[in-house]
Amino acid sequence: MKIRIGFGSCGIAAGAKKVKDRLSELINEKNLNIDLSITGCIGMCFYEPIVDIIDGDAVFTYANVTASLIEEIVDSHIINGEPLSQYIVSTDKEPYPQLKNQVRIVLKNCGIINPEKIDEYIENNGYKALSRVVNEMTPEEVIEEIKVSGLRGRGGAGFPTWFKWDAAKKSKGQDKYVVCNADEGDPGAFMDRSVLEGDPHAVLEGMAIAGYAMGAKKGFIYCRAEYPLAIERLKIAINQARERNYLGKNILGSNFEFDILIKTGAGAFVCGEETALIASLEGERGMPRLKPPFPAQSGYFAKPTNINNVETYANVPWILVNGGQTFAAYGTEKSKGTKVFALAGKVKKGGLVEVPMGMKLRDVIYGIGGGIKQDKEFKAVQMGGPSGGCIPKELLDTPVDYESISKTGAIMGSGGMIVMDENTCMVDMARFFLDFTCKESCGKCIYCRIGTKRMLEMLERICSGNGKDEDIKTLEELCVSIKDGSLCGLGQTAPNPVLTTIRYFRDEYLSHIETKKCPAKQCKSLLTYTISADACKGCTLCAKKCPAEAIKGQVKEAHEIDQEKCIRCGNCITVCRFNSINVE
Repeated sequence: MKIRIGFGSCGIAAGAKKVKDRLSELINEKNLNIDLSITGCIGMCFYEPIVDIIDGDAVFTYANVTASLIEEIVDSHIINGEPLSQYIVSTDKEPYPQLKNQVRIVLKNCGIINPEKIDEYIENNGYKALSRVVNEMTPEEVIEEIKVSGLRGRGGAGFPTWFKWDAAKKSKGQDKYVVCNADEGDPGAFMDRSVLEGDPHAVLEGMAIAGYAMGAKKGFIYCRAEYPLAIERLKIAINQARERNYLGKNILGSNFEFDILIKTGAGAFVCGEETALIASLEGERGMPRLKPPFPAQSGYFAKPTNINNVETYANVPWILVNGGQTFAAYGTEKSKGTKVFALAGKVKKGGLVEVPMGMKLRDVIYGIGGGIKQDKEFKAVQMGGPSGGCIPKELLDTPVDYESISKTGAIMGSGGMIVMDENTCMVDMARFFLDFTCKESCGKCIYCRIGTKRMLEMLERICSGNGKDEDIKTLEELCVSIKDGSLCGLGQTAPNPVLTTIRYFRDEYLSHIETKKCPAKQCKSLLTYTISADACKGCTLCAKKCPAEAIKGQVKEAHEIDQEKCIRCGNCITVCRFNSINVE
């Protein structure tokens, strides 16, 4: 019998280490013949910690397992052979319902194999593609197969992968480089991290194939230092791949030579832009450079360099094993294959999903994500992170593909989906994302450095109730100037959250500016707290919990709030048992 514990960052944060430690103790105490293993995140982050009991072909998955629950599972299921159905969310006969409409290519091994054991990767067709490539295919044939697949870069821009590989291959020079951009920095995005934690060998294999196709001998994985578990598992995987001759010299008995090094970044969002990433790799400050020349002609130390992100490389082995036509059968005419998304925010079942391109947003958020928490009204979804835009409920049937998402004013980005409900203030949401991009600007461009700052100041003024009639027009004008005047993608896309919220939620801006009210009741400076005399029972609980001592009143008599003292913290609403607090 085997027990497998979800040991991705989400599982560990939810308490998986405590479960694993207690399970190890029980195995020793009860002298059980159990193979205890770990795995990455299967995508059901809302179920973590997750424990799989594997007995032959039978698999029982327990969700939200605690150290005390694992004792019950051991006694009932493992020792007495009686599964605890009330805690089981998936079996080999009835798998997770959330997986029903997913197509797992990038995530096929996540939550299934032990990412720290290369043998488990090999048993699941691992390195089969690399073996085929170096022994049976020419570099031109590899690039053609990627071309047939229609794979586009999953880092955000959606540029054809084959074209970048072909450009690097045709560039002059003996020294060429393959770079994996793992500098995932969007708030709410965790796709790349989960793939690196759950299936690092897929990324290594994809990079090695890219190296073979374009004639590169060395690769770099640029991963932010905030991903320590991903970096640790990458190191283990690289060492294992070298030992098995999947990396190094004369790979699998061929003349092909390729090795991979890890570069940890300090967490600068701008280093997600490829030329800024290259500058950081070279030991310089991460700042973008003018293009052309493009990295394929002059990249790392002026040598031909190809840069793709984690998800792009993770698709490559599957394509080379199953064929480009098979991959292209999924998706739409211009957006082929699948896309991994990180569902976060006000969605019931947050986590990782992988769906065919073209699936509607509604089907992702409601069909797979289970809808909005507490069954509140869906308001918008932010796609593309700080560089993306907010898509409103009237566009909920938009297909998820590059062209359709771009038409809404948002972008596909690397795959973050932050769901917002009726209580989200869209002006404050735009302010949040602009605050992020303003702080992350490298400062090289005047439009980006100063323009985003001026926009942020206006949004902060609007949220505090000091907005001016001309602010919306000024914001729109600044957005256009910053888009046109910025050197890299950070500045060029920074206005997107502002533009889309003004486009779809202009009435909220007008309410903040003209009537000094926040319709979502989130902007503290625009709120007024009062106590209903008819509903208040004079229990004094709100007065005791008020940190500003703004609530006065006698026991069993209606209380009042001193508006000058009130700091709008919301404590009174939290503790009131009679729904007597009104917020306007």
